[in-house]
Amino acid sequence: MRARSALAAVLGTAALLVTAVGPAGAGPGEFVTVDSTGRLAPDGTLTLTGTYRCTGATGPVFTTSSVGQRDPRVGHGIGGGIARCDGLTHGWANSGRVTSENLVPGGAHVKATLMELRAQGLIPLPLFHATAERDVILLQG
Repeated sequence: MRARSALAAVLGTAALLVTAVGPAGAGPGEFVTVDSTGRLAPDGTLTLTGTYRCTGATGPVFTTSSVGQRDPRVGHGIGGGIARCDGLTHGWANSGRVTSENLVPGGAHVKATLMELRAQGLIPLPLFHATAERDVILLQG
């Protein structure tokens, strides 16, 4: 479980960095979307969903997401998952808990990315295939 938590932290951090870096590697027809609602479980776990399409990856690609509710400048990483860059449209779902802020039902802002870890010498660097931002409604349940 520790490896999974560490991966989630890395992917969440990458999602937060995308605002500064931008979609440098986006190819024609690549996209990521965010659904209009997120699900907030009684234990505080948030699940965000959407769709994506990407092509031409040479390294592992991940869906990442972040959410902000009170301060639009602050985003909290919400999970991450492995993506398939085969040119087809796929669904994604990321789940996680925010520890530094209590999320409540209502409006929130979500950022989602498709991030590839591409080998650049000895260190894999992030390459962003697509990004999206959307105001969503967090629903209890």
